[in-house]
Amino acid sequence: GPHIPLKTGRRDGRRSRAEILEQYLPDHNESMSMVLDRFKSIGIDSKGVVALLGAHSVGRTHCTKLVHRLYPEVDPNLNPDHVPHMLKKCYDPIPDPKAVQYVRNDRGTPMIFDNNYYRNILDSKGLLIVDHQLATDKRTRPYVVKMAKNQDYFFKEFSRALTILSENNPLTGSKGEIRKQCSVVNKLQ
Repeated sequence: GPHIPLKTGRRDGRRSRAEILEQYLPDHNESMSMVLDRFKSIGIDSKGVVALLGAHSVGRTHCTKLVHRLYPEVDPNLNPDHVPHMLKKCYDPIPDPKAVQYVRNDRGTPMIFDNNYYRNILDSKGLLIVDHQLATDKRTRPYVVKMAKNQDYFFKEFSRALTILSENNPLTGSKGEIRKQCSVVNKLQ
């Protein structure tokens, strides 16, 4: 992936709670308008949203998040050549949310952060509704096409958008702490 020079010294909270964070991030089933509006409210434009969703290039999607595209009927927007693989991985229409059932976001380069995600969604192989919308919405499709063709452009825009995201709504004054190790809260003295 790209080198992203981020500012150091940002204050982090001493506790993180996913349910609070999830209030600010769009859901994978929301409309593209809602996704764009949520990011716009923190200063990220459509091009930046397309770039940030390129993070779907790596990792996996749990079956609980995509079975509605497979059952009771297969979403006609999915590439029919991709559906058998998805059904093999998500064979249960009501998957156990605690089970480790998932489909890799990118079967071609699953552990490489690259622009293959954009080629996949242009080929109707996006797993989530938001992936499909990104490739088909007139506000985002031109950026998807450009990022699919040009990895350097994708990396440049991803870096720009991630920098904006990282600098959004920082804690100030005595709130939070500057961590010595970013993944662990500092020990109280």
